[in-house]
Amino acid sequence: MAQGARPGKASLRRTLLIGILAPIALFIVINSISLYRQSLVAATTAYDRTLLASAKTIGEQLDVRGYDEAAQLRATVPYAALEAFEADNQSRMYYRVSTQDGVLVSGFEELPAWRGKIPARPPYAALVDFYDGSFREQPVRVAVLLQPVASAQGRGMAVVQVAETLELRETLARKLLIDMLWRQLLLMGVVAGVTVLVVQRATRPVRALGEAIEARAADDLSPIDAPDAPRELRPLIDATTAVMRRLQGLLDHQKRFVRDSAHQLRTPLAVLKAQVQSARRGDVPASQALEEINLTVDRATQLANQMLSLAKVEQLRQQPESATLDFAQVVRGIVLDLSPLMADKALDVGIDTEPAPVHAHQWMLAELSRNLIHNAIKHSPEGGQLSIELRPHAGMAVLVVHDDGPGISDELRQRLFAPFAAGDVAKGSGLGLAICKEIVVTLGGSLTLDNRPAGGLDATARLPLEGQQ
Repeated sequence: MAQGARPGKASLRRTLLIGILAPIALFIVINSISLYRQSLVAATTAYDRTLLASAKTIGEQLDVRGYDEAAQLRATVPYAALEAFEADNQSRMYYRVSTQDGVLVSGFEELPAWRGKIPARPPYAALVDFYDGSFREQPVRVAVLLQPVASAQGRGMAVVQVAETLELRETLARKLLIDMLWRQLLLMGVVAGVTVLVVQRATRPVRALGEAIEARAADDLSPIDAPDAPRELRPLIDATTAVMRRLQGLLDHQKRFVRDSAHQLRTPLAVLKAQVQSARRGDVPASQALEEINLTVDRATQLANQMLSLAKVEQLRQQPESATLDFAQVVRGIVLDLSPLMADKALDVGIDTEPAPVHAHQWMLAELSRNLIHNAIKHSPEGGQLSIELRPHAGMAVLVVHDDGPGISDELRQRLFAPFAAGDVAKGSGLGLAICKEIVVTLGGSLTLDNRPAGGLDATARLPLEGQQ
């Protein structure tokens, strides 16, 4: 078995061969049967002509005395007269001459008398009928000729029957069948050979493509280069290339995640270790050391959670399963969750939402709302104002979160959506806005940060409404 082949799986070559050869074989069988029947009809016609000639020969040997009903027929037909029509002793011929009333004149009395009638359109220019019968427990073919007989002494009508056994006909039929079969089998063999060659040639690009992909390195996900591939393979090549592109994106994201995780977690872990060592030496009071360790652990926990959230965005991007959700209900739920933080800062919070159906994952909408509102809380001054608005507009669900904070500089605006680009490294990890940006891009929307002239910052997220994607 060839490498990579799996037993029980359909073979393209086998399918093509069966699909091509089966109809041809069926056609050859049907054609052989048809040709065989046509040959039998032709052979029967030819031998029936011989029977008619025999009957005419016998009719020429008849004499008559008297006229019409009073006619008396006489026959002087030696059996040797039929020997000329018997071929190679393979068949035997018998005859019977009788009146129209069935009275025997000459021949074999046990040959059944004819009880039929002449066809309206006989096949020959004679009053002749042909039929199949049995004589001396052998199947025979019988020709019946109504032969007018005239002489100087009278006029009458004779019924001449000539029967022939079927050995010669059967031998000829078998010969015709065998001749046709071996020719058809030869044709079938030629067709099969040509088909195998054509299929082998046609599937060569498929095998070459499979070998080229199998020969690749395990981490080689570059596009498939097959300029000479047939047009029929282009959809497969394009689909495979698209899958490889997605896999490459996943691998690149995984590599970035591992690299960033190692880089970002190294610092808080080093700080934590230094704080523990300092506490053990007694450099600082125990209560102060525990407080510093607690802050470091909180920051590392926040960093780890946000990095996992960023990875989850990429995971959900590859999973198209989602549902239609009311963005307003999600935002109100997040506001309720974060209300203790708002109360700690004594913020004056205003919320105004309208129903906005969005096709998305529940987690994405919640994470987007949570990060934007949490950032606004974090950067708002004590007793400041915080407003949250959500309205459908121009086919988009527009979420605007406004805070009374200091805003952002133009230089920081250019890099704030990049991972780990925090405005204040002492207060955040720089992943919140990066997560928000990834979410809105995944859902086909946009995210902007705009300073208000009177002070404060507007964070605006726009997502397509249901049916607008």
